[in-house]
Amino acid sequence: MTTNDASPATDSGEYSHAQILTILTGLLLGMFLGALDQTIVSTSIRTIADDLDGLSVQAWVTTAYLITSTIATPIYGKLGDLYGRKKLFMFAISVFIGGSVLCTFATSMYELAAFRAVQGIGAGGLFTLVLAIIGDIVSPRERAKYTGYFMATFATSSVLGPVVGGFFAGQSSLLGVTGWRWVFLVNVPVGVAALVVVYRTLQLPHRRREARIDWWGAVALVVALVPLLTVAEQGRDWGWGSGRSLTAYVVGGLGLLAFFCAERAMGDAALIPLRLFRIRAASVTIFASIAIGAAMFGGILILPLYMQIVHGASPTKAGLLMLPMVIGMMSGALLSGRIIAATGKTRVFPRVGSALLVVGLLLLSTTSADTSLVVIDLFMLVLGLGLGNCMQPLLLIMQSAVPPSEIGVATSSATFFRQIGGTLGVAVFLSILFSTVGGHIASAFRDASRTAEFQAVVANPTPADAAVLQNMGGSADQVQGDSSFIDTLSPALAHPFKQGFAESMDTVFLLGAGVGLIAFLLLLLMPKVELRATSAAAAARASAGGAATTAPAAPRD
Repeated sequence: MTTNDASPATDSGEYSHAQILTILTGLLLGMFLGALDQTIVSTSIRTIADDLDGLSVQAWVTTAYLITSTIATPIYGKLGDLYGRKKLFMFAISVFIGGSVLCTFATSMYELAAFRAVQGIGAGGLFTLVLAIIGDIVSPRERAKYTGYFMATFATSSVLGPVVGGFFAGQSSLLGVTGWRWVFLVNVPVGVAALVVVYRTLQLPHRRREARIDWWGAVALVVALVPLLTVAEQGRDWGWGSGRSLTAYVVGGLGLLAFFCAERAMGDAALIPLRLFRIRAASVTIFASIAIGAAMFGGILILPLYMQIVHGASPTKAGLLMLPMVIGMMSGALLSGRIIAATGKTRVFPRVGSALLVVGLLLLSTTSADTSLVVIDLFMLVLGLGLGNCMQPLLLIMQSAVPPSEIGVATSSATFFRQIGGTLGVAVFLSILFSTVGGHIASAFRDASRTAEFQAVVANPTPADAAVLQNMGGSADQVQGDSSFIDTLSPALAHPFKQGFAESMDTVFLLGAGVGLIAFLLLLLMPKVELRATSAAAAARASAGGAATTAPAAPRD
């Protein structure tokens, strides 16, 4: 065997630890590619929108990417089960690189949205196929040992993304290219490196299965999700009861009905087989993933806003201030992974994790504009520990609840429903945040106006202070579009704005805790699940060879 070959070490289909680490190099590069893109764009989108004269339509750039990546997720999972994952993974990376290059040449926000949609088609396969490939080559019990590598990848991207995005967005030109365009161009060398490593190291045996392709299900999924995800992102601006929103609800509902009928007609060949919902462990995981996704993405989105608006942090600094949560996620994932590998027990961890998630969000709901960053760090650490104990154990349960031949469908389904929950959570939480912030700011101003510090500013205002004092109502509306003017105000005048935002964010955190509680209650219904002691590839090889016995299952929890 050459050093570049990562074929199974034995006829049983099992891989050695060294081979798994070699394969992981390419997989983690692909995952890093997708994770970095999520964070690097968020800190630079305002600069991009200003340069392309499209600040009012910047949400479409996010929406287009989200729609295509969400829809592509289950499709990649199903095609991977049928035709193998290596070529499909390389295809996803290639599409992502191509979309990144196109984004570099965008001349308008609408062009950028279209190119981000192409990028999303590739991104939909990055996370799903990585997790499914690991399911192929490592048994569920041993898989927990490698959790730290995945969490380290997310942690690195969470820290590097805002820093790198802020750096590029702050450069007017770099090597003759506009600074923000490097936000997308940087994906190219990382993607090429991932392609080379995957091509040279990933050797996955696959028995092609002839099966019908659920094209009607895929079309119905598009019809369902495009209007529903669009209204989730745009409903706050359109009005949730506007004509456009109502049309989106109706079309999306009809699409969901058509998708259900298509999946029922396709049976085992369905994109998301309905019989998954008859497996208790799988159905509990799916519904819990929706709730955890809503609480997780809603909380993670609000925290950087809290750091920037309430504590005046730059986008780069806000990314660094998220480190306690990242450390918590890594620690929780590593600890749960080690214990699962040693004992085979799984369901206790998502239960504990969802409980910590609720506690962390409840603690964050008690903060104000004057809360110390040290206290916020401790609360974020608790939140991170909860998330770290939820994500990997739930995926292990899902992958063990289905036959080895359907690892891809199981993985993509769990990822798909978590993304759906996250999308809905972000839309609802942002709507609540911006619909309540005006009232909270007004209340904070009434309280502040009785203080000596505020009266001193009124008596001798700076030009920025005077502009706000002359147009109080307009300033409360303006802050929802551009909060940067808060940093130009005197502290006594800026404080009510910050306090108003903090109180609205408290409401969001409290609702997130409620959603997390739903996840906790659902996870109490999780049955005992046996973790397979063999990888999916080994199990498939044994089944193909007519093996009479397989390795003993891990103990029940």
